[in-house]
Amino acid sequence: MNEIKPLNWTPKPGVGLSVVRRGDGGLTLTFTDLSDATLSDWREFAMEHLLGSTGRTRNLYDLRAVKEIPEKAIRAAVEANSDPSARNIRVAVVVADAKVAEGIQNVASLALAGTASAMKIFSDINEAEAWLSRPLDQIP
Repeated sequence: MNEIKPLNWTPKPGVGLSVVRRGDGGLTLTFTDLSDATLSDWREFAMEHLLGSTGRTRNLYDLRAVKEIPEKAIRAAVEANSDPSARNIRVAVVVADAKVAEGIQNVASLALAGTASAMKIFSDINEAEAWLSRPLDQIP
């Protein structure tokens, strides 16, 4: 039986991020803003989790409450997902609508080709969950 890794995350004042462990052992990260404080906290948390990553994982990034995604946030996510430790991670990013998804794709299209994780952007959470639930040996 696989033991679920501890979450090791604590909410901080002024940071628009919450993290919960998914039933499948992955994470759901919910963002309410993409301020510098939030991006910094997320990056620190994500890199710490990548260091201890040993198996295949499913993560959901819920950004539906964020209406505009700044380019620096997209680049930070691409950088984190390009880390070789992310090779066994499937990441579904859910945004508010198709317009936001298109904006992310425009900025990240070239960089996403080099990511280690399997990452896909959705504007429908049900589609994101369906993609995440596919067997992990079917990455991407």
